[in-house]
Parts: sequence; structure tokens; C-alpha cells
Amino acid sequence: MKPPTVVLVHGAFADAASFARVVPELLADGTPVLVPAVPNRSLTGDAAYIASVIRSVNGPVVLVGHSYGGAVITVAGVEDNVKALVYLSAYVLEEGESLGELQGGFPDSPLAEGLVYTPFPVQGSTEPGTDVSVDIAKFPAIFAADVEDDLARVLAVSQRPLAAAAFTEKASAAAWKTRPGWGSVATADRTINPDVERFGYKRAGLTTIEIDSSHLVMLSHPHEVADLIREAVKAVSE
Repeated sequence: MKPPTVVLVHGAFADAASFARVVPELLADGTPVLVPAVPNRSLTGDAAYIASVIRSVNGPVVLVGHSYGGAVITVAGVEDNVKALVYLSAYVLEEGESLGELQGGFPDSPLAEGLVYTPFPVQGSTEPGTDVSVDIAKFPAIFAADVEDDLARVLAVSQRPLAAAAFTEKASAAAWKTRPGWGSVATADRTINPDVERFGYKRAGLTTIEIDSSHLVMLSHPHEVADLIREAVKAVSE
């Protein structure tokens, strides 16, 4: 059987480099890896793009999503060759549910007071869109509290914003209903309330671990994250 390719999907306010410490571990195992750049423009559009990446893989896929990337893989993960899902400090949506609806059922995290809204031009429209990012000064404490200070400062000024429209779009599918899944809760998360993660993981029946980590668990605890992904890879390779 061909070994699964691990497709790593980043979230809002981050980019593919957020997996920089996990990728070497997986490659050292001989595991094929892809880390696409998510447009972060809309849940529907982002999921469609990731689905196109998945379809380009000749063989099975283990799909991994961090944060908002969890919502993306929930929709994109219905592609035929996706064999398992792994969620990292992530949103796990029900079909027909939006990020705002899931998050609205729980107390706000400190992120709510650190968001910045910036207009951006929308091609073909006279109305601008709205980009959502994290205040640069607040970013390290909210997003990357256990990441080295120098790196956290770099991440703060190199954010990939998320279009505000993504918060209200409803998931058109819930891949976890038909695929096995794993999840890690970041217990010291100040970006997503950890109880939002726990609720979504329990509802989806994920095999769950908890890590004493900030939101950026892949950078602060890469070994534990790599081990969780390995568990999913092993499960679908047997």
C-alpha cells in the first residue's frame, strides 16, 4: 500500500511556515508531506482550493488542520482519498455551522480584544472586503506565548490575515462523520477558548490529547504534534 501523504493546512494569522518544525520530523520518517498556502479569503473558497491540492495527490492523504485550518479540512476532507483527519488547536464544525456560531457558544478568548480590521479591495466590486488580523503588539501573548520572543515578533509582522466573511460562512460538509480523526487541545490557548476545541473534538468523536501549549502548538511542541500525526498515519497504513 502506498504510504499516505500528509497535507498540512495552516490557519488564520499564520502561513505554511508555522509547520516548519513538524515537517522535518515527518520527512525523516520517509512520510510524503505537502504544506499548501491557504488563501484565507473564504471558508468555501479555501476548502475548494485545499480540495484541489488533495486531488493532485496520487494516493491516500492524512489531512491536518490548525486553528481555522480545522474548519477548512472539515469541508475539504470529503475528498475520496482523504483517509484521516488531524486537528491542532482547531475548530471542528458541524455541517451547516459557521465559525461564529461555534465560537459564540463559549466565553471569548483574549483574541477578541486583540483583533484589527482593515479594508481591502475586492475585484469586481465597489465595496471593500475586511481583513482580520491580530494587533502586532498583542500577537506574541495571544498567539505565541510559549514561542521564542524573536520568532514571535517575526510571526507578528508576517501574519496572513483572514477575510471577515469566513467567520459567517457555514460548513457545507463535515468530513469527520465518515473519517477517523485525532485532535490536540492547547490547554493554554489564548486564541481559541480550549473549551471550543474540546467541544468540537468530543462531538466529532476524535481521539484527543491535551498539550500545555499556546495556540501555536506546532512550533512550541513539534514532537508531540508529529507523534499525533504519526498515529493517524499508522492507523490508515495498517
